Amino acid sequence: MKSLFVKEINAFFGSLLGYLILALFLVAIGLIVWVFPETSVLDYGYADLEPLFTYTPYVFTFLIPALSMRAIAEEKRNQTWELLRTAPLSLTQIILAKYLALLCLIILAVLPTLLYYISIVQLGDPIGNLDQASFFGSWIGLLMIGAVFGAVGIFASALTSQQVVAFVLGVFLCFLIYFGFTAIADLQLGAISYWIEEISLSYHYVNLSRGVIDSSDLFFLVGTIWLFLGASILVLKNK
Repeated sequence: MKSLFVKEINAFFGSLLGYLILALFLVAIGLIVWVFPETSVLDYGYADLEPLFTYTPYVFTFLIPALSMRAIAEEKRNQTWELLRTAPLSLTQIILAKYLALLCLIILAVLPTLLYYISIVQLGDPIGNLDQASFFGSWIGLLMIGAVFGAVGIFASALTSQQVVAFVLGVFLCFLIYFGFTAIADLQLGAISYWIEEISLSYHYVNLSRGVIDSSDLFFLVGTIWLFLGASILVLKNK
């Protein structure tokens, strides 16, 4: 399992596409937080990184499916999936190795945003005038959303042998579970709206961004991860 994990990491950094995806993510987030007039914290007038946590899930919706689309689809296309299945690894171990490698890449992409925290702390008046609990609650929430999207991306990649199809499916599913359910709940469908909102990722992300780490929110997010990873294993077993 360790060797497969290392292989996935090396495959990502062995191609220019991997570096390009991470660079585009950091540039996009940097422009949103510091440059664009409508979202720039410099124009906002307050020591607050709300634009970072508001718009990063939008970027994640495209970034993470781009990172995960090759995870299984490429193995099928190159006809190396059956060879991989002959390795002394269970299907669960294969999926976990690929998912953990993807999770490391997501963490690597999010880590540089801590520099924004340091910058805002220094720009505050007085220095350090920042809601620490809200920031770290939102940051942890951001990592959890990335982890869920990673599991969704693995599931999308398991459904097809075409990377482009896996990317489109991943984007659609990420959009649905983060934005779609909330939009449906806003239609005011009565009591059912409450239950629909409860299964929306954005609902639990907003809860974490308040600075209160509620176990129910974490359990839901971790459960969603296992749901999609389990679905990936089930799909591959049936095939």
